[in-house]
Amino acid sequence: MGKAFALVLTIITAITVAVLVSRHWWFPEVASAHGAAMDHQFTETFIGAAIGFILAQLGLAAFAWKYGERKGETRPIRIFPGGAKWLIVLALVYVGSEIILLEFVGQKVWAAMYFTPPAADSLEVQVLAGQFAFYFRYPGPDGKFGPIHADKINEASANFFGIDPADPESKDDIVTAELAVPVNKPVNLLLNSKDMDHGFYVPDLRIQQDMLPGMEIPLHFTPTKVGKYDIACNQLCGLGHYNMRAVLEVLSEQDYQKWLVQQASFQ
Repeated sequence: MGKAFALVLTIITAITVAVLVSRHWWFPEVASAHGAAMDHQFTETFIGAAIGFILAQLGLAAFAWKYGERKGETRPIRIFPGGAKWLIVLALVYVGSEIILLEFVGQKVWAAMYFTPPAADSLEVQVLAGQFAFYFRYPGPDGKFGPIHADKINEASANFFGIDPADPESKDDIVTAELAVPVNKPVNLLLNSKDMDHGFYVPDLRIQQDMLPGMEIPLHFTPTKVGKYDIACNQLCGLGHYNMRAVLEVLSEQDYQKWLVQQASFQ
């Protein structure tokens, strides 16, 4: 039994490694400025974890081959941590060192996304998540968002952000059901949730962030490739979660200005 188990384990390990190395299921092409650094960090983490996985599986296969029970043979059961204690210590040291090393290597990428303030000329857009849709709010020509009035939120009249039409800073704001941004321009999203935990996830741009009620969470990035990208909620938020999605469209500066004028005419 021991040799059969070792053989099966080795085959499974080889197939798993081959599938992952082929990158048959992999990330979409990067469409943001920080995406390449994030992919590099993921690859380093992946390789480190893969080495540990391969060594552990092949080591287990080798022990099963050499020490597995033969037909008709019985051996006493040893209580953990009996046996090869040096292997346990080695595994703990390897995993601990890997985690510490990846932490130091990855902190620069993480800090660039979450601990570095957005550029001063960033386009600011408010994002509101609610069961089961996203809505986006752009400031008007004055460049200012009017205050959100919770008592004025009314989905029946499409007042998703509780805008007071009498407020001079609010009356020129633009509210849409899709997000459009100009290419190669820094964008700072201000994420809000009106009911429960949601997620803002755009795989192509390598951005994702939880959205929590009562908090306005900033998320900044710079899109680098014109195109349409899916926005999905990646936090289970109810029966309609599967259908909670929107579109992020990256446009040229000229097309973005045309889009903005068109959206303003719909308000």
